[in-house]
Amino acid sequence: MIVKETEENAPEFIKSKIRDIADFPREGIIFKDITTVLSNPAAFKHCVDLLAKHFEKQKIDYIAGIESRGFIFGSALAYKLGVGFIPIRKPGKLPSKTERVSYDLEYGKDSLEIHTDAVEPGKRVLIVDDLLATGGTAEAAIKLVKKIGGVIIGIAFVVELEFLNGRKKLPEDCKITRLITF
Repeated sequence: MIVKETEENAPEFIKSKIRDIADFPREGIIFKDITTVLSNPAAFKHCVDLLAKHFEKQKIDYIAGIESRGFIFGSALAYKLGVGFIPIRKPGKLPSKTERVSYDLEYGKDSLEIHTDAVEPGKRVLIVDDLLATGGTAEAAIKLVKKIGGVIIGIAFVVELEFLNGRKKLPEDCKITRLITF
């Protein structure tokens, strides 16, 4: 299906640029690949612009991006909103003292880390990632930011896979924003 890009149909346009990859990262999983959104200048711009429009009137001190595609959207959004960016990374990737949280994935276990001094206590943080699936990664990121004293103002995704019920793992008081759903 070819969808022409306009501001009014930006979510549908973005959705049309996402491709399915069967059996990745393991057999039976259909991976929603957003690299095709990133390589399309109009689709990528729409993602960042739509997220910025949603959060432009909120007081945000930092955007925390979850490795790795959350870095891409999160850093572009931080730049657009004029706020700081904090990387939430896989273990062993950050050079200073870190906090770590482990979590379950749809297809295994993993952990995330954040620098212990990444956020001053009480500062307002928006967490950004490309996709909400089962919710484990997002839940771990929320725990990390809270653990070092940050105040979560919300969590934003480009894509939500509603059928996996990832929202159920997130705190009820956490404001969730997503651009498109499958």
